[in-house]
Amino acid sequence: MTTLKMAAHLSYGRVILNNLREAARKELREFLDKCEGSKAIVWDEYLTGPFGLIAQYSLLKEHEVDKMFTLKEGRLPAADVKNIIFFVRPRLELMDIIADNIRCEDRLHGPHRDFHILFLPRRSLLCEQRLKEQGLLVNITHIDEYSLDLIPFDSDLMSMEAESAFRLVANMMLRMKREFAGSQNQILPVFDKLLLLDRNVDLLTPLATQLTYEGLIDEIYGIQNTYVKLPPEKFAPKKQNESGRDLPTEPKKLQLNSAEELYAEIRDKNFNAVGSVLSKKAKFISAAFEGRHNAKTVGEIKQFVSQLPHMQAARTSLANHTSIAELIKDLTASETFFDNLTVEQEFMSGIDTDKVNSYIEDSIAQQEPLIKILRLVCMQSVCNNGLKQKVLDYYKREILQTYGYEHILTLNNLEKAGLLKPQTSTRNNYPTIRKTLRLWMDDINEQNPNDISYVYSGYAPLSVRLTQLLARPGWRSIEEVLKMLPGPHFDERQQLPSGLHKKRQQGENRVTLVFFLGGVTYAEIAALRFLSQMEEGGTEYIIATTKLINGTSWIKSMMDKLEPSLF
Repeated sequence: MTTLKMAAHLSYGRVILNNLREAARKELREFLDKCEGSKAIVWDEYLTGPFGLIAQYSLLKEHEVDKMFTLKEGRLPAADVKNIIFFVRPRLELMDIIADNIRCEDRLHGPHRDFHILFLPRRSLLCEQRLKEQGLLVNITHIDEYSLDLIPFDSDLMSMEAESAFRLVANMMLRMKREFAGSQNQILPVFDKLLLLDRNVDLLTPLATQLTYEGLIDEIYGIQNTYVKLPPEKFAPKKQNESGRDLPTEPKKLQLNSAEELYAEIRDKNFNAVGSVLSKKAKFISAAFEGRHNAKTVGEIKQFVSQLPHMQAARTSLANHTSIAELIKDLTASETFFDNLTVEQEFMSGIDTDKVNSYIEDSIAQQEPLIKILRLVCMQSVCNNGLKQKVLDYYKREILQTYGYEHILTLNNLEKAGLLKPQTSTRNNYPTIRKTLRLWMDDINEQNPNDISYVYSGYAPLSVRLTQLLARPGWRSIEEVLKMLPGPHFDERQQLPSGLHKKRQQGENRVTLVFFLGGVTYAEIAALRFLSQMEEGGTEYIIATTKLINGTSWIKSMMDKLEPSLF
């Protein structure tokens, strides 16, 4: 697949995100050209996934990159190159590994190589100081930074893929506005409005099981930098060795984005609406292939042959997504999935949130996965504005006795994050928030939805409902509810320099950038895309985030274990 094709899906829409990708590629080329001669790149492994969305190996090869290695302690693999470039995050522990690599290289080959460090996304004085303390800063020819802040994932989606989220940046933005007063560039803004949403405002949504097609793929298999790895048995026939035993097969790796026509059509649908689309598509493709029998003239045959590559790609795409849908259906049709979802929906609709839940009790007794337990307990806590002390103590005791006392740190982290907490007030604000913002809808149409609540089969993500109400009728209509949500809220208007007021075309939508600080789920993205497509909405949404998350990855990021005792 060519680079041009890879980026085609980023080149349409009101905001061309491919421009961002091209700017990042240009900056990379300029850095590589500073390091004259043959090169080997040593990668901080975490960066390879996000980086692959910006540049493939072909681009690196054009700029004399001959070898690529993963950063690890000890000597580097043999490479007859002039330059060794470390692509790393600004982490102190990584500096120690780089120091170890350089020492090994100098011992083996002498100082005939040039070492370079490229920090992503920011250069770090602390890291440079660490290298200086080890006496190795003088060995490094060139240190630079590569400001890969926002990575385009799709035509309307960007992510920083930052592991640890930061808190609201509004104060920083206002300070910059004051500092740069009068010196702004005379550039027409791309966005009409920026909405910053701190994840703390809506702790509930990521805990719920996503019920869109893309959301369920992420829940079950985990989507990493637009790629998913799937069990091979649905995609390839089993191979056997000479003795008739099954040989292990590699997982099926697929890229998922809007470049694939069928995926763009079904990814944001509720999973219960996907089957009928796949069925219609199968009939359409079958009829298209049957059309070859009707081609009689040379012209008709030539036209059919010209359409063949597209038809074959469509058939492969259909086969892949039919297989994925079957895999998902095996899980969603199970009693375990249904029981878990029932409890989630009871909590979200306000049923029995104030007492020990028997399903959670039974799940702990059966030693179900700890993350499943933590998601449910945290959901109950959030929907009840904290748990009664005796309920919280009971859950903690059961979890620690069943899964091990090393998880006391995890529980502590969840408390710090506000996900698991004792009830400090007798008043539970969640029912008021739920009712005022219409977070729970009993009558939902999963096939042809008319509300964002379809993404969770009844629950409307609080974050997206706030976004919807901001556009119309405005937040003044929900002032009392906003006071119940954590953290400050504010509305800041930026005055455009004279002469930069854009004349809006008739019927042209406004463009709002919604930036999630602390992560966003695929279900929330689907809900925002739904709002973009509403004819009466009048707003098109572009999504940016610090990280793409789901309930499992989110809880995992807060899981900690005590170091094993040495005695």
